[in-house]
Amino acid sequence: MTASTLIFLFFSHFLKGSNSATFTIVNKCSYPVWPGILSGAGTAQLATTGFALQPAQSNAFAVPTTWSGRLWGRTLCSTDSAGKFSCFTGDCGSSAVECDGGGAVPPVTLAEFTLNGGGGLDFYDVSVVDGYNLPMLVEAQGSGGNCSATGCAADLNGGCPAELKVKTAASGEGVACKSACEAFGDPRYCCSGPYATPETCKASSYSQLFKSACPRAYSFAYDDATSTFTCASADYRITFCPSSTKRWMKSGNGKFPVAVDISVGQAYGEKSPKLMLLAFATVLLKIWWQYGCYV
Repeated sequence: MTASTLIFLFFSHFLKGSNSATFTIVNKCSYPVWPGILSGAGTAQLATTGFALQPAQSNAFAVPTTWSGRLWGRTLCSTDSAGKFSCFTGDCGSSAVECDGGGAVPPVTLAEFTLNGGGGLDFYDVSVVDGYNLPMLVEAQGSGGNCSATGCAADLNGGCPAELKVKTAASGEGVACKSACEAFGDPRYCCSGPYATPETCKASSYSQLFKSACPRAYSFAYDDATSTFTCASADYRITFCPSSTKRWMKSGNGKFPVAVDISVGQAYGEKSPKLMLLAFATVLLKIWWQYGCYV
């Protein structure tokens, strides 16, 4: 990246203002992945709600800083003779590449975001509460909160218990792993009915299996304390099939990340004019992180 390009991107960042974050989705899998995106209730759908990523491809797009929602990867997708698009895992029921407000059919690995939430912080997590279909890593580049990487980089499909495993009819290969709630419908696994509180719904042997493989990911509904992370004024990179299972285990300072208890929250102080130089350097680093890694 040339100096003139870096300067241009720097000023473009400020011209863009602070009304959007950049999400970059990267496919490091050896096969195509079709990301799906769904906004939360009361939040407008993004300009794109689904697209295709071939191996080694990435796609970056702007997300409003007031956005909340989730994204995931769809696999084994095809279009039939009538023009209907569908996916074997993660399908959103839209019959098209764009999900257009449709959510993911479990089992699916989810990345969940609430931007500019309590204390001005973003809250984000990776969840296997609805099951698992793809390894996923979320990396945050921001200026406050712990900004730790999180995800589920392990291959849960290979070690999925037989009673939870989803297989293709053609090859019998395991391509997804159901949650115990989906597989059995038991309120104890679903945290519903008499088990709908943190006091009554506890980790099961199945959720513990997921948690042991992916200790930073949500494994059941009340897994907040070890699974929700925060950052401020951040851009995000979401990677399918991250190349290293160790990469996401530590944050940028080399320490193991600490999740935030969302029932307590965390304040984010006002920015001081004395931090202008630091902010300038942070923006340059964000630009390099966002663009430099792909040139």
